[in-house]
Amino acid sequence: QVQLVESGGGLVQAGGSLRLSCAGSGSIYRFRSMGWYRQAPGKQRELVASLSIGGDTNIADSVKGQFTISGDNGKKTVYLQMNSLEPEDTGVYYCHARSLLRDLEYWGQGTQVTVSS
Repeated sequence: QVQLVESGGGLVQAGGSLRLSCAGSGSIYRFRSMGWYRQAPGKQRELVASLSIGGDTNIADSVKGQFTISGDNGKKTVYLQMNSLEPEDTGVYYCHARSLLRDLEYWGQGTQVTVSS
């Protein structure tokens, strides 16, 4: 019954920005971590950024200085601010979370981000 729902994806021109949102709901009290993965067609899913319950953030080298993660694991919300988008950032972005007590893994349905050249 735990769900992660993403929003904010869409089509943007190169150099533009998008802000993705993820809202968790269900019986989970708090997440150990929340974050974002992305997957381009024909590519492996990769971690983009994560936020731990202690507030530490982890940003993939490929998007450091470009993307910023924020949120509140206690409130089961996480955001991904994406700036200076380029076509290579195109893909499906998935919200991801791990529960605190049992380290269960949850995935959102994904939101499409398309960056035009």
